[in-house]
Amino acid sequence: MDLNTVLDVRDARRREPWRQGDAWLGGGTYLFSEPQPHLRRLVDLSRMGWPPLSWQPDGSLDIAATCTITELSRFGRSLPTTAAPLIEQCCRAFLASFKIWNMATVGGNLCNGLPAGPMISLTAALDGEVLLQGQDGATRRLPVADFVLGAGVKDLREGELLRSVRVPARALDCRTAFRQASLYGLGRSGVLVIGASDPRDGSLTVTVTAATTRPFRFWFALPPTVAELREAIDGAVRADEWFDDIHGLPDWRRHMALRLAEEIRRELAPDRGAPTPGAPGPAASAPDSEPAPATDPVTDHQEGPR
Repeated sequence: MDLNTVLDVRDARRREPWRQGDAWLGGGTYLFSEPQPHLRRLVDLSRMGWPPLSWQPDGSLDIAATCTITELSRFGRSLPTTAAPLIEQCCRAFLASFKIWNMATVGGNLCNGLPAGPMISLTAALDGEVLLQGQDGATRRLPVADFVLGAGVKDLREGELLRSVRVPARALDCRTAFRQASLYGLGRSGVLVIGASDPRDGSLTVTVTAATTRPFRFWFALPPTVAELREAIDGAVRADEWFDDIHGLPDWRRHMALRLAEEIRRELAPDRGAPTPGAPGPAASAPDSEPAPATDPVTDHQEGPR
């Protein structure tokens, strides 16, 4: 739509002083989707010339704020790392047309801070850090899980720019599992849970997004039991942090998040105390945890990218 309050579009390379009513312009898929009556000037980042994706000497990966979903998807499909499939799965969670994919940026998705933002899900699950740059040139880094503070709320100061996201090399070697749920076959994510198993130390990370107002990342030095995983999630997410909108009620989001997190736990980490294959087990043992929730209707659960 036309933004009839915007009087000027400036090139970000000129580094002009920030004014009230300014906004950074990346792909513009959000800015031009609804009225923005508070804006007077857009500062265009599209000509900054930042490489969309670049490797660092330590093997970590930098994703520029201006990297489009199309560029990220293409890169992920050719990436020879264990976690590579997760990139495409999160790109597909956009449920957007190719026109949006060609314009929408990773930085824009992060800076919107919406619960269903799949780039938030991806980078938080892979222990990503955002690089923020202030108007005075000073920079700071924050974990993605700490950058998004709530639904549409970010730790972003006036005039500050999200320059890039860095994914550590170790995270790219993790074995991952992806679960997504929606109330509709092609609906917005109501729940998105990602697991990452680190082959170096056997730790397991479970990241819950879309169901909550902000990303929650749970790290376990050893694979948790069913009860430990449930206790960790319920102990960290307050009742008012389960998101409530037309795409899902809080009780449903909590139920599905717990269920999908348990599926991921079973996929990525065998039960603690389970006998080694081929070794004799005990004559009898009592279960140390509660059974998994019953299967929901197919329309209530989507395991693959939608």
